[in-house]
Amino acid sequence: MLTKADIEKYFIAEKHESLLFLVIGLLAILIALVFYFAVRTHIGRGAAVPLLIFGLIQAVAGYAVYQRSDDQRINQVYAYDMNPGQLKTGELARMGKVNRNFNIYRWVEAGAVIAGIILVLIFRNDPGKEFWVGLGIALAVMTAELFIADFIAAKRALHYTQLLEKFANLRI
Repeated sequence: MLTKADIEKYFIAEKHESLLFLVIGLLAILIALVFYFAVRTHIGRGAAVPLLIFGLIQAVAGYAVYQRSDDQRINQVYAYDMNPGQLKTGELARMGKVNRNFNIYRWVEAGAVIAGIILVLIFRNDPGKEFWVGLGIALAVMTAELFIADFIAAKRALHYTQLLEKFANLRI
C-alpha cells in the first residue's frame, strides 16, 4: 500500500540521483574541454565530442529534475491526503509516461554503447583514425554510464508506479 513515506522516498531518491547526474555531466564537460583544448590529440578531440554532448544532456536533465523534485514531492504528499484522485489520474499517468521513456532511453543507450564499441574495433589499428577511436571510447563509456543510471532510476520508478496502481485500485 502506498504511503506518504513512499512518495517522499521516491522523490528524495530522484533528487539525490539527479544531483549526481548533474555533477557527472559537469565533470564530463570539463574533461571534454581539457581533452579538446589542453590535450589536443586526435583521440582526445574525438573523446571530447561525446563527453561534451552527453555531459550537457546530463547536466541539463540533472538540473531540471533536481529543481522540480521538491515541488513534485510536496504536491503528491498533499494530494495523498487532500486529493487522492489526483494520484490516480495525474501522477499515475505521468509515471506511465516516465516508464515508457525509460524503455526508449534503454534502447537508445544500448545502441550507442554498441556503436561506440564498433567504432573502437573498426579503427583501433588505423593510426589515421584516432579521432574515431576516441569518439568510440567516450561514446561507449558515457552511454554505459547513462544506461546504468537510467536502469536504477527506472527500477525505482517502476516500484513507485506499482504502489500508485495498487493505491488507485483500492480507491475505485
